[in-house]
Amino acid sequence: MDGKSFDTKEDLINKLKEIAPQVFNENKIDWEKLKSTYGDEINFVDERCRNRV
Repeated sequence: MDGKSFDTKEDLINKLKEIAPQVFNENKIDWEKLKSTYGDEINFVDERCRNRV
């Protein structure tokens, strides 16, 4: 072990960058690009909450 804590979120983002670099914009996930790339199979659970605001 190297004493560093494992950051699963950062690790997952890096893996996504390897698999689908086209869904990133300015080093952030562009959710619309992600959805258009992979279709309607992606379900944004909190999307309903944002529409209520």
